[in-house]
Amino acid sequence: MKLTLAGLQDKQAWEQAGIRIPAYDIQSVVERTKESPVWVHFGIGNIFRIFIGGLADTLLAAGEANKGITCVEAFDFDVVDQIYRPYDNLVLGVTLKTDGSTNKVVIGSLTEAIKARSSVAEEWERLKTIFRNPELQMVSFTITEKGYALTGPDGQYMPFIQADIDAGPDKANSAIAVVCALLLERYNAGKAKLAVCSMDNCSHNGEKLRNAVVTMASEWMKKGFVPEDFLAYLSDEEQVSFPWSMIDKITPRPAESVREELQKLGVEDMDIVVTGKRTYIAPFVNAEGPQYLVIEDRFPNGRPALEKAGVYMTDRETVNKVERMKVTTCLNPLHTALAVYGCVLGYQLIADEMKDEQLKKLVYQIGPVEGMPVVTDPGILSPMDFVDEVINVRIPNPFMPDTPQRIATDTSQKVGIRYGETIKAYATQYHDAKKLNAIPLALAGWCRYLLGVNDEGESFERSPDPMLPQLTEQLSGIQWGKPETYTGQLKPILSNENIFGVDLYKVGLGDTIEHMFLEEISGPGAVRATLKKYLDE
Repeated sequence: MKLTLAGLQDKQAWEQAGIRIPAYDIQSVVERTKESPVWVHFGIGNIFRIFIGGLADTLLAAGEANKGITCVEAFDFDVVDQIYRPYDNLVLGVTLKTDGSTNKVVIGSLTEAIKARSSVAEEWERLKTIFRNPELQMVSFTITEKGYALTGPDGQYMPFIQADIDAGPDKANSAIAVVCALLLERYNAGKAKLAVCSMDNCSHNGEKLRNAVVTMASEWMKKGFVPEDFLAYLSDEEQVSFPWSMIDKITPRPAESVREELQKLGVEDMDIVVTGKRTYIAPFVNAEGPQYLVIEDRFPNGRPALEKAGVYMTDRETVNKVERMKVTTCLNPLHTALAVYGCVLGYQLIADEMKDEQLKKLVYQIGPVEGMPVVTDPGILSPMDFVDEVINVRIPNPFMPDTPQRIATDTSQKVGIRYGETIKAYATQYHDAKKLNAIPLALAGWCRYLLGVNDEGESFERSPDPMLPQLTEQLSGIQWGKPETYTGQLKPILSNENIFGVDLYKVGLGDTIEHMFLEEISGPGAVRATLKKYLDE
């Protein structure tokens, strides 16, 4: 059993293995899509293949679409060579259920894989032809948040971006320059309308994408590469729209246990690949079952019937509310609390932390108890139902290989939105935030984590964070097991509005967090004892 168009001909073998294969004619879909694409996607890694590709597969299976997705990679070309083309662009999607079983399906909606390389004439000309096609409706993206960044911490253009600005559209290399160059091609071919839709997991993603593309075009205009009217085309949302979206589906790296299961079923060539760019990828993708995609319904040239595949199509304000609900109350603050305490208490899997009585109480108090009274309710999704699924289904899934160490990355950049917004809402509603108990405990846990010492006094490696050197210096002098070495080192951190979005002392939480922190550094088992004290009372 090989994951190729020829290999799928033995339908009985796949059926006996419990793997569903498409009932629609994949080859016909491929041919129709190549002739006149309607949907192009940039960033063709794991979440795209199982989630976005799965949406298109659902529409094809239901007869709601007759074309698939044209897949474009602008960063890691090994993915095209090693994972797409050898398998005829097919992917085996594996859903990891909480009872340990899996649901396996072959996705046939990914019709063509193209490398976005302006230096390779054949690939570049193919992309130009696609973007000149007036029937093209949407271009979507999962290139990660950093894919939209043009400048470094110093505010200057990063060297590879500056190189793209200087070289112009014909020699574009970065994803943003490539997209801008291809939109220029569309402009020159008659100014056909288009939706350019980020599906990356970051707030205001459509705005980030639009700003990046318009900035690149502006710099090219200054150098005489593009006309001023091209900027007017990009800036008119009736011509080129940049819809906002919210995406949510935990998609970890391919798991060895899944590879072994597929191998036992007789599926060949399922090896996990680590590319030269350190992408962990395989012919299969494993992910959780729950998934959410909410998109601003602004598609000037029409769109696939995404709502018939479970996508919420709505307005920009509602997308923003769903994002705030998830990030400030129902998912991300819970994850961050588990991440920092998980590291200090020696956990290696997020799922295992949900078997811990105190940690389960902590996330319940942060979300349903403290977050719900001030939650942003988007209307189209129930915050209580969402957080209930997170706490009782998603995070405890023992077959999701997610780690506290991964989630603890860049925590200084996250606490402001994940906790600061709720704290500010309490201060507005009650004049201070002294009613809060679990959120201060989570922030005390982060400060305790920053010492890099576990609950038994042993050192551990802290996850990457751009503020780590500065925060470490501010905590200098504090010794685990010796509370007397604390002389107010937390004050400049807890009062830093750039971190939390608010001075925690002004809202009545600074002293509380300091006191909790002091209890947590008092000696072996102090973190556990502090959690029990504040969560059991």
